[in-house]
Amino acid sequence: MPLATSAPLTTPATDSAPPAIVFEHVSFSFDDHVVLRDVSFSLPRGSMGILLGASGTGKSVLLKLVLGLLRPDSGSILVNGHRVDTMPERDLLRIRGDIGMLFQETALFDSLTVADNVGYRLYEETDMPEHEAEARVAAVLGFVGLAEYGARMPSELSGGQKRRVAIARAMASRPSLLLFDDPTTGLDPVIASSVDDEIVKLRDLEHVTSIVATHQIRDAFYVANHRAVQTNGTVEVVESDTEGALFMVLQEGRVYFEGTGEELLASTDAYLREFLNKTLPPW
Repeated sequence: MPLATSAPLTTPATDSAPPAIVFEHVSFSFDDHVVLRDVSFSLPRGSMGILLGASGTGKSVLLKLVLGLLRPDSGSILVNGHRVDTMPERDLLRIRGDIGMLFQETALFDSLTVADNVGYRLYEETDMPEHEAEARVAAVLGFVGLAEYGARMPSELSGGQKRRVAIARAMASRPSLLLFDDPTTGLDPVIASSVDDEIVKLRDLEHVTSIVATHQIRDAFYVANHRAVQTNGTVEVVESDTEGALFMVLQEGRVYFEGTGEELLASTDAYLREFLNKTLPPW
């Protein structure tokens, strides 16, 4: 994916690095309710995985397994080469320090300004000098197009602005992995596109590995078929001839489909056709 030269805020991983995420025969259930069944996949560093599926198919559970907030009943999970499903909680805290999470509800602190929300982890969980933390907050707010909003309170923001603040907070500590749980749910298509643009920019300019869990087909194909380019300090998100994501469809707890968006659209499978026909244009 050709990009104009610019200095990213993070450094791309080398080809010799292990995959960012590996699931090997992972199963998980709540009591008698099976959520995931024998799920296996691998996501290379610097790439994007788009996790599709109807509500209740286990997308959010999969993200919580990556974070170590839940433990599988069987199978193994590796994050940046470290097995997290058997890892003690004290070690998981270190692994989570390299993961950013965008929750469905944004989970901003209502009593803190935008800048303090974005810098919360830097101020509370790191030894970064205050002036460096402030500079990083300013940098990420500029990255998501909210450079002038640092002094505002969350109540003064629109829904789309809150999502972008949440993205800035997730990326502030320079994580190598970002997890997005239904990032555009409840937003109108125009505002959703602005959030999608930030996700594309993180992949192409920050080289962050990401999983986007969503049931919004429009947004899934948007982030897969657009790329971010930076020229002379100006960033633009444009249509691309090359897909920038791996698609996975969960159904009945299994990875029912794994491949490119083009392959998904071309599939003649009855379930996939029904799934797509109910969610493709007109939206």
